Amino acid sequence: MNTMIKSVRGAVLALAAIAVAAPAMAAGEGPHIEREQWSFAGPFGTYDRAQLQRGFKVFKEVCASCHGAKFLAFRNLEQPGGPGFTEEQAKVIAAEYTVPKGVDEYGDPVEGPAILSDHWPSPFPNEQAARAANGGALPPDFSTLAKARAVASGFPGFVFDIFTQYQEHGPDYIYNLLTGYEEPPEGMEIPVGQYYNPKFIAGDALAMAPPLYEDSVEYTDGSPMTVEQYAKDVSAFMMWVAEPKLEERKNLGFRVMIFLIVFASLLYFTKNAIWRNVDH
Repeated sequence: MNTMIKSVRGAVLALAAIAVAAPAMAAGEGPHIEREQWSFAGPFGTYDRAQLQRGFKVFKEVCASCHGAKFLAFRNLEQPGGPGFTEEQAKVIAAEYTVPKGVDEYGDPVEGPAILSDHWPSPFPNEQAARAANGGALPPDFSTLAKARAVASGFPGFVFDIFTQYQEHGPDYIYNLLTGYEEPPEGMEIPVGQYYNPKFIAGDALAMAPPLYEDSVEYTDGSPMTVEQYAKDVSAFMMWVAEPKLEERKNLGFRVMIFLIVFASLLYFTKNAIWRNVDH
């Protein structure tokens, strides 16, 4: 019996060590990512509508020339929890793009203006064309990038993240990447067609040239037209694209927590009332 207990205890300790070491190792291998302040952070966070609209403008005018967003439908732009465009504004945006509309009576492909039910079109007809236009690199789709790209907090940071509900690893990484381009250190050779960025998760350089420049996208709401502001806004927009139901999820979670607290209280007082006069 003692041997079995020791074996179980050893297995538990080994699993605990692996659980602790894995995030720490992952964090040690990745770049240092500064955490930013986001309106949608925390259990009660919400998206900033003005920021989402600015981020959409940056995406549309800069990012969309290379990156697609296949899960983003034009109707999403006017739905609750999103950038807050009106239905008419969303229709105007959709009409600016041409999408496949099936085939004609001769079997030839037909294209036409997009409508609200259509999804954001890819800037390239296929993967081969995308790679050919980008030096062999395939630009990732934006649909879930803010959830897929992240650098682990490591131990003990990830423990505190559970209690603070920190879930902004993705937009933090994207912001750091977009603002992280630098001249390479003296003596470091960067391959032709690559750009030095110490914040890149997969190495010291990447094929994407710095996409953002001062005053490259015109804002009409008075917001600063800087690389930092552009990066912050498009990172927030990408988070919304990846998780459009974030506000709905948080509201539902809050209501569930209230229900559970009330339900637990009722159970406690009911138990006390039933067993108050019963001898134990």
